[in-house]
Amino acid sequence: MSLRDTHVQPVVKAVVPAAGLGTRFLPATKATPKEMLPVVDKPAIQYVVEEAASAGLTDVLMITGRNKRALEDHFDRAHELESLLQEKGDTAKLELVRKSSCLATVHYARQQNPKGLGHAVLCAEAHVGDQPFAVLLGDDLIDPRDPLLARMIEIRQQLGGSVVALMPVPDDRIHLYGAAAVQPSPAGDDVRRLTALVEKPAPGSAPSNLAVIGRYLLDPEIFAVLRETPPGRGGEIQLTDALHTLASHDSHGPVHGVVFEGRRYDTGDRGDYLRAQVQLAVEHPELGPAFSNWLRTYATAL
Repeated sequence: MSLRDTHVQPVVKAVVPAAGLGTRFLPATKATPKEMLPVVDKPAIQYVVEEAASAGLTDVLMITGRNKRALEDHFDRAHELESLLQEKGDTAKLELVRKSSCLATVHYARQQNPKGLGHAVLCAEAHVGDQPFAVLLGDDLIDPRDPLLARMIEIRQQLGGSVVALMPVPDDRIHLYGAAAVQPSPAGDDVRRLTALVEKPAPGSAPSNLAVIGRYLLDPEIFAVLRETPPGRGGEIQLTDALHTLASHDSHGPVHGVVFEGRRYDTGDRGDYLRAQVQLAVEHPELGPAFSNWLRTYATAL
């Protein structure tokens, strides 16, 4: 396939599914949304919105569920707190508090029934309309020094269609992900043309070791496909199944993958969440040096 030279509609909107109950983190998530659990010094969801904003996507729709009011409060102005900090002359903390409400224009839509990621994306149709859009999953935090989303946007501008993020994983872990069947692409060594996708393949049956991770740029045609996608694995409407339909039928438009080998922090389960905390704490410009020294001392004493 040759690179496109026709105009491709730019991506300006992002969708962040945030309706999950966070049962793997109970009891911490009994009254606190998992997206609001802190990663070092700010909630996980803020990293995701910052990533979207840094790529120029400042119209953000969060797909929420019950007991997610804390998300709305976090990205809203906190006038009482701001006034208190202003009176104290604490400009550093005032700037931190205001930052989350200035990152993007954040909208909210309710997913009333937990029918899976594909259904959550479908809940965004009224807001997105006929425009392309990004989907960012909060369990995957991408280091801002590795601008994955910007690269995906670049590839979509060149090739059109939809673009997903792919990451090489060990063969004994690929069954935990959606796995991609791929072909080479003329767009670069880090780009592939997808021909099929398999959600959590049986051990030994994956088409490659390239796993789909939580960053997507989707053509609006995905909505029509999702409406026709029956419940799949777990009885849920799987976004992977809809992307497989796009990838395996030329009439639906191409799906491309960007192979990402940068820094990704997985907060999807308790162990990975703790490892992400340590990794990001070590890298923190203010906390990192002292924390790293303590960590070395602690590890040596084990």
